[in-house]
Amino acid sequence: VVLRPGSDSRQQDPLGGKNGLALASDPGGTLNFLAMVDNLQGDSGRGYYLEMLIGTPPQALNILVDTGSSNFAVAGVPDPDVTSYFNVELSSTYKSQGIDVTVKYSQGSWTGVLGTDVITIPKGIDGSYTINIATILESENFFLPGVKWHGILGLAYDALAKPSSSVETFFDSLVRQAKIPNIFSLQMCGAGLPVSGSGTNGGSLVLGGIEPSLYTGDIWYTPIKEEWYYQVEILKLEVGGQNLELDCREYNADKAIVDSGTTLLRLPQKVFSAVVQAIARTSLIQEFSSGFWTGSQLACWDKTEKPWSLFPKLSIYLRDENSSRSFRISVLPQLYIQPILGIGENLQCYRFGISSSTNALVIGATVMEGFYVIFDRAQKRVGFAVSPCAEVDGSPVSEIEGPFTTADVASNCVSSLTFHEPVLWIASYALMSLCGIILLVLIILLLIPPRCQHHYTDNDVVNDESSLVRHRWK
Repeated sequence: VVLRPGSDSRQQDPLGGKNGLALASDPGGTLNFLAMVDNLQGDSGRGYYLEMLIGTPPQALNILVDTGSSNFAVAGVPDPDVTSYFNVELSSTYKSQGIDVTVKYSQGSWTGVLGTDVITIPKGIDGSYTINIATILESENFFLPGVKWHGILGLAYDALAKPSSSVETFFDSLVRQAKIPNIFSLQMCGAGLPVSGSGTNGGSLVLGGIEPSLYTGDIWYTPIKEEWYYQVEILKLEVGGQNLELDCREYNADKAIVDSGTTLLRLPQKVFSAVVQAIARTSLIQEFSSGFWTGSQLACWDKTEKPWSLFPKLSIYLRDENSSRSFRISVLPQLYIQPILGIGENLQCYRFGISSSTNALVIGATVMEGFYVIFDRAQKRVGFAVSPCAEVDGSPVSEIEGPFTTADVASNCVSSLTFHEPVLWIASYALMSLCGIILLVLIILLLIPPRCQHHYTDNDVVNDESSLVRHRWK
């Protein structure tokens, strides 16, 4: 362990960072963080993936890194959109658990079977580890044309694991077996490069700590509000330095999460509309097609022009570990006005890297490409630091500033009525069971012969206004 002196107690970090304690990159040790640098490839359009060796003898597959889900799953049968798959019959160490599992995402779903096998990560931590793995047998809109990954590595908490939280997650297994610190960090280096391009943009997934060469300046931490997704608390948004002036609860409806598996910055509808209006008002473009904002159209300029100077900076304020303070992460338009590969000879076309959402504010790859993001599960916090690879034409396209006072926002911007998906499933099953019982009773009553039924007098007729079922549901 290498001691690094710190000037500010808020930045002390027992697991890494320039102002706290950093685990040394020891080539002879289990944790060689430098060996994990540039172990990812991909782009913001189709995700960043890690090479992994699965089974005995090892089968090499590319696995999408997703901090917004919790299952580790790989293609288990051939698929038209997948170049490789994991053949369990060729692995002598694979053991099926015989448990069916289905996982649904905001886009796409898959169904498979749970099992276990050994994995190694060529550019990760040393050693082989036995991990729960789902083999995907059927999928819908999950594997897409042109993707270069063959499975998904869910790095969120076990509360989201399917079919239940008793399925130990990949990272929990790694922490337990390899005895590494309960922390990982992520850098995605696709800023200003075409989305869905060559898929060879670099990136780094550091397991067990923080690599100092992957960030500049300080790491700013915000608490994890609940351990299912990496849920954080957003206090306000600014466009071009102007506050949107929305109630802070609008930003967290019904949750705000950090999710590497989502390509865009997704905003609740009310927030999205306010951001689009503010960008349109602040930008130097007078007439702009609504299709650009909704993602149905591209905007094109001559290749000699760079449109980024026409758009404002976007800032997101997060609550600091000291709840009376906040900090802001800002992305320049180079991150949210995203070039698309191969449209016309003289034109360069761009898409809008922000979209509306029905159920969450999602800090996806559009924003994450500007930062080195630390998922400090041990201390229940997410850290942000400026990433040195977040540069376009030699200039930084992301910023972190603070601290700021939180006197102008509510003491709690997150609704206390947060229902986890497992709770919703339990409630749904309970209601369905109750409805089934009531329906069964009604059917039995209808089938009882009239001679066995009670003959009501005028005084005890049960009418619609006083029926038991009616009052039970009031």
